[in-house]
Amino acid sequence: MIAVLDKAPITFDEFVEWYPENSEYRYELRRGMVVEMPKPRGKHSKLAGNLAFELGAANRSASQPHFIPPYFIPKDCVTKLSNDVGYEPDIVVLDELAIADEPRWEGESVITKGQSIKLVVEVVSTNWRDDYLLKLADYEAFGIQEYWIVDYLGLGGRRYVGSPKQPTFTLCHLVDGEFELQQFRGSQPIVSPTFPGLSLTVDQVFG
Repeated sequence: MIAVLDKAPITFDEFVEWYPENSEYRYELRRGMVVEMPKPRGKHSKLAGNLAFELGAANRSASQPHFIPPYFIPKDCVTKLSNDVGYEPDIVVLDELAIADEPRWEGESVITKGQSIKLVVEVVSTNWRDDYLLKLADYEAFGIQEYWIVDYLGLGGRRYVGSPKQPTFTLCHLVDGEFELQQFRGSQPIVSPTFPGLSLTVDQVFG
């Protein structure tokens, strides 16, 4: 994670206007500062792709009786959490109906309302504090209903991944405005309020 731009702080609108197209990096806006992050590669990329596929399959299965997929997973999406914070999650699941009220979706792939997001997923890398602390607090305040922290290497602090550290899947579910955390490991099935028909164990997700 590298800070970029000499000018700081900047607003979210300035960030979107600046954001370079076809870059080999991803960028996020954190408290008015642009940070540069390498795009997911190797197992990180494969895991995120496989998980997005499984979520898409679970969504299609759940919507079969009505033949209307209620949710979808965009290829690119930036979430505006405030005037100086914007994230680009590894996976984001959007509500097909709610985005009709999103003023910046069609033109910029920007989400500005928490109710438009059903689920966000972050695959943990070496900057694990971002996912377990910073983003957890921001996603909670934004009102996102469900947040997954996928720590396939067990990099997080011991209070999150145990001692000795081990690969851990943390599911954060919003209840009365606060995230309740549940951790899953090994052969445990993942129990998701948003995707109750999902049939995956942690071992299957981590591959």
